[in-house]
Amino acid sequence: MTAGAWRDHLVSLDEWDAMPEDKNLELVDGVLRVVPAALPPHQKAQNRLAYWLDEQLPNGLTAYADVDVTLDSSDRPTVRRPDVVVVTTEAAVRGPKRFAAADVVLAVEIVSPGSERADRVTKPTPYAKVGIAHYWLVELDEPVRLVAFELVDGVYEPVQEGTGKVELSRPATLTFDLDALTRLR
Repeated sequence: MTAGAWRDHLVSLDEWDAMPEDKNLELVDGVLRVVPAALPPHQKAQNRLAYWLDEQLPNGLTAYADVDVTLDSSDRPTVRRPDVVVVTTEAAVRGPKRFAAADVVLAVEIVSPGSERADRVTKPTPYAKVGIAHYWLVELDEPVRLVAFELVDGVYEPVQEGTGKVELSRPATLTFDLDALTRLR
């Protein structure tokens, strides 16, 4: 599909799946949205956090960076690409092109210049609406800060936050040194 081919209609999930995997796009209500490429500090934090999560998660859960998650599969589909997700291992074994929201236990967004509103306001609401139980917001400004939210009665409520070395209990027992998140070595 060429860039001009989608301007005259809403994009279906079949058309979305036919696009190249390395696209910097999200699909919101059938409309393609350009997602700016992440800057190197953001990429470092994203990859390191996904690795740290994957190393500490219990059997039955696994972490991925930058994968598609279907929030709505109707005729006006929505596919978002959280910075990091934790999914069930059962879902990961299936090897889907994109994960269903029901497969996602945790969605993580790392705030970058230009993504502040989306990460803090626009994305959490649909994640909550589809029942993703946990949402983390990582702020890379010094000091690096993580706020963990849990879904309570359809709304995300903050349950833990911290800077430096943090110990989290949800969705599993996890320990991170946030100061090392963007460190080069």
